[in-house]
Amino acid sequence: MKIVQISDTHLSPSKTHFNDNWEPVARWIETTGADLVIHTGDLTIDGADHEEDILFSMELMRKLPVPVLIVPGNHDVGHLPGSDQPVDADRLVRWRTLVGPDYWVCDHGTWRLIGLNSLLLGFENAEEEKQFQWLEQALANRDGRRVAIFAHKPLFVDDPMEGDTGYWSVTPKQRRRLYELMAEHDVALHASGHLHWAWQGHHEGTDLVWGPPTSFIIDTLEREMPGERLVGAVLHHLGDEWIDSKIVALPGLTSYFIDHVIDEVYPRHAKKLAEAAQ
Repeated sequence: MKIVQISDTHLSPSKTHFNDNWEPVARWIETTGADLVIHTGDLTIDGADHEEDILFSMELMRKLPVPVLIVPGNHDVGHLPGSDQPVDADRLVRWRTLVGPDYWVCDHGTWRLIGLNSLLLGFENAEEEKQFQWLEQALANRDGRRVAIFAHKPLFVDDPMEGDTGYWSVTPKQRRRLYELMAEHDVALHASGHLHWAWQGHHEGTDLVWGPPTSFIIDTLEREMPGERLVGAVLHHLGDEWIDSKIVALPGLTSYFIDHVIDEVYPRHAKKLAEAAQ
């Protein structure tokens, strides 16, 4: 099975800063012979608050020649408690109505593909627990299939046992619970996005992949992270007993820097950065 993973497209009908990168991505997908496209979140610039961003982005996804599965990102459904846009019932309903389930399972031959809503992790509420119970069942009844998990946020940034990284990765308590489930059920792959860095590694027998964005990279607004800055995608080949994941820097994409336009695209974040610098 061949899967194209795309991530962090940040599309919008009104804030069009990164839209020009979509057409080259779509053309490349047509050449891959992929069976499936999986989008690992931040489909939109601001679907968390603007329905039109989701509608516009989904119209583009539906034009792709292969099936598309999507998990939400923080700019699609919101983020952690206390953030400017925390995940709430209204944002989840909007996503589920306009896109579909925010977590899902899809079987392809000898593989079970699982999509997680990593933005629910860290709330310690009924929505988080409901997803964990669902995940436990999806793993337990996989009937011998190998498992690949796709989510927006990575499990960690610098170290598998690191503390709370706040914005960037899964919170420690929830991460430990995921590790236990992944080890118990021999999860072969965890693929994510969110960081706008591209990286591959391993933890406890699981292949880890951070998919690069198709939209923008980050210069000096945030700290250095493992991997490399590039705009592109990931091509996953999943065999019966093997995985081959390749990060691809796509031709025809512009390596936009969010630093140059953050005041226009994400003014709330720009304001926070300015206040922190004072």
